[in-house]
Amino acid sequence: MQNVFITGASTGIGLALARELARRGHRVALAARRTELLDAEVAALTAAGLTALSVTCDVADAAAVEAAVRRVEALWGPIDLAIANAGLGDPSPIAVMTLADAQHIMQVNFMGMLHLFAAVRPTMLARKSGHFVGVASLAGFRGLPMSGAYSASKAAMQAFLESARVELRDQGIAVTTVNPGFVKTPLTDRNTVSKPFMISAERAAVIVADGLERRKREVNFPEPTATAMRALRLLPNWLFDALVGAGAKQLMGPGKP
Repeated sequence: MQNVFITGASTGIGLALARELARRGHRVALAARRTELLDAEVAALTAAGLTALSVTCDVADAAAVEAAVRRVEALWGPIDLAIANAGLGDPSPIAVMTLADAQHIMQVNFMGMLHLFAAVRPTMLARKSGHFVGVASLAGFRGLPMSGAYSASKAAMQAFLESARVELRDQGIAVTTVNPGFVKTPLTDRNTVSKPFMISAERAAVIVADGLERRKREVNFPEPTATAMRALRLLPNWLFDALVGAGAKQLMGPGKP
């Protein structure tokens, strides 16, 4: 049994993953801003004979994240598996994107991950044990049209997690980068673009949980989308611009910048 801390656990992948890990016998702390959703889920998990805890915090607030981690540690002991899952990102054309919107995406997606990392790192280093996970995105493999700030935030997560993985491997700490494609969640429900190979949050949770049990360095899915994004990453810039630019024009519509 591991002590698990998951941010963004009130909906989507985070909620499905919390349920999956609880079913696999772990004690799971669900962290998010919406207390009522967390409490309802914890009540359901507890009624099913599983061990779960609700901790309200905003990942954009470093002090709140640290306080939430300390609370869980006081009740259960050290965090064995910390999963930075909270994230946001609606489509936003560069020509109309505001600075505030971009800052907010970076604060939640990238800094939110760092806030959790900073909170669990001291104990993991002291014990020379632990597993840190960041839920990034296949969108971080290249800068995608209509998703400039979102792609940038996920690419920043991927770069940091890669550095951390290499630096911490001799300290007994595993680091995993999770890169989903389209998963049916409230976030993707708001996105009107085409969503090829979309899978359910429940299926995504099984894929992620299986990968974490194997302590994989990366968990990329669905495979068709991951393969396509790997291919895009290998393209020369001129070809990437031509191929993706054509699709961007269709997304934005005629007469739009």
